[in-house]
Amino acid sequence: MKKGWTEKVWDEVLEIRSGRNQKQVEDSNGKFPIIGSAGKIMGYASDYICEEGTTIIGRKGTINNPMLIKEKFWNVDTAFGLHAKDSLDKRFLHYFCLSFDFTEMDRGSGRPSLVKSDLLKIKMLVPPLPEQQRIVSILDQAFAAIDKAKANAEKNLQNVKELLESYLQEVFENKDDGWETATLGDVCSLYQGIAINAKTKHALVEKSELPLLRIKDLKNNTEEQYIDPKSFPKNALVNEDDIIYTRTGSLGLVFRGRKGVLHNNSFKVIPNSKLDKDYLFIWLQNPIFKSKILHLALRAAQPDITHKIFKIQEISFPSIEEQKSMVEQLDALRSETEKLEAVYKKKMDDLEELKKSILQKAFAGEFDTSKSITNIENKLRYE
Repeated sequence: MKKGWTEKVWDEVLEIRSGRNQKQVEDSNGKFPIIGSAGKIMGYASDYICEEGTTIIGRKGTINNPMLIKEKFWNVDTAFGLHAKDSLDKRFLHYFCLSFDFTEMDRGSGRPSLVKSDLLKIKMLVPPLPEQQRIVSILDQAFAAIDKAKANAEKNLQNVKELLESYLQEVFENKDDGWETATLGDVCSLYQGIAINAKTKHALVEKSELPLLRIKDLKNNTEEQYIDPKSFPKNALVNEDDIIYTRTGSLGLVFRGRKGVLHNNSFKVIPNSKLDKDYLFIWLQNPIFKSKILHLALRAAQPDITHKIFKIQEISFPSIEEQKSMVEQLDALRSETEKLEAVYKKKMDDLEELKKSILQKAFAGEFDTSKSITNIENKLRYE
């Protein structure tokens, strides 16, 4: 342990202020925000529980997202306010909370939950107040530099995604005179997924080779429910090369590469001989088509891309040979953009890991305050 540092439990250096029901203090003209465990402002109050500079953590629900609140506030009964005593710098406490994994103290059987008496037993190394303030200053500078680098990486990632979308839009806007135009209903067949209800729930089984493909399974590449191979409409079956299009909930998403039975919130799209399946898969993702069909679907009382709406949309296409050539070019571009996306995503992950590493060193007393910023800047320059 560094000289002058002492180990303290939270009960010695801070006070935990429990939240309370806000009904008695709610006031449309109140000046104190009412804040829940996720940090959202839920209204305003005529009174407050916590002073400015208090760190809030969830008692229930969101328990691992500590936030420093810069103004007086009322915390609801699902949130704790951590009020630092005189020997503890408020922002030093907040940074410590960012370094601490509160999920390890979860007492909830279903919903995550923290217990006040457990929190008061948390141990932390506490240096003298001037040293705390020096560490906070270093962390401020380090996190500002990391956040700037992360923002640049996020911007570059977005630019890469927009590049592919822009190219797709340009390709389909600047079609040649020799292209044919038809409605999707003329060149495609649609097959509906299976609705799981009281009449069809018998089709669900504990396990089979055919997962039920709901939208969340398609998005997350998961399998949670399964269908009896003998108890479903065969048109709802999809194989890896089939095109899946979502019609309700998350509208207009396009998937391939899954085998199973479609849920009713999606349908299978089968092109006829005029369309290459890969070309159709790309067409359905182009921004012009997506914008138009979503506009029509969202005008309804219950947003839904019906078969009727889908089938009346126009599609333009060249010969099969040209379609295949276009697919090869687009696949090559997509491959390059995916490589760049992977680079920028890794960059952002590395920056988050750098934050964690810095926090761990800071609260283990391993910071050399005279060299830390230089070392961090060199690390960022290398990254």
